[in-house]
Amino acid sequence: MVYGYARVSSVGQIDGNSFEDQEKLIKSNYPDAEIHLEQGSGAKERKVLNEIMDKTISGDTIVVTKLDRFCRSTALGLEYIERMRAKGVKIHILNMGLIENTPIGKLIVTNLLAFAEFERAMILERTQSGKAIARQKEGYQEGRPKTVNIPDEVKQKVDSGKMTVAAACRELGISRSTWYNEMRATRVK
Repeated sequence: MVYGYARVSSVGQIDGNSFEDQEKLIKSNYPDAEIHLEQGSGAKERKVLNEIMDKTISGDTIVVTKLDRFCRSTALGLEYIERMRAKGVKIHILNMGLIENTPIGKLIVTNLLAFAEFERAMILERTQSGKAIARQKEGYQEGRPKTVNIPDEVKQKVDSGKMTVAAACRELGISRSTWYNEMRATRVK
């Protein structure tokens, strides 16, 4: 049996990592593959992948498009690979090839996993550095603004029927849900 595993960390993920892109790539190599989809951060437990690994038997193959879709850290990747090797299950990472059960195959995978983990650490470091620089700038606010200040004259126009909520939202550059949330919040105060 061939199991295709596709994972995204967010809906609409780009860079060839969307569910559709991954599924298409797996199906182009393994048309009969049973595709399993999982959404969520790689930092959390991968329930779908663990279910696949639990039900595999000797001779089965797990197919993923890229190494980072399969595992997050070197240690976890090696644990998964060893677990599957012990069961006689092959792992095919499409942009790398079939992971062979040889010493050189293990060496290559270990190095690739280490570089993938290093790349994630560098991205995190750059993100943290960028946030630290932004925090030093005047007027910086992390995340979304907590509230929107809707002018009283706009509220009055909407209340009197001279303006629709949609028109007021366009004028203020906010969504309708933001408008209603703000109206609800100001009534509570």
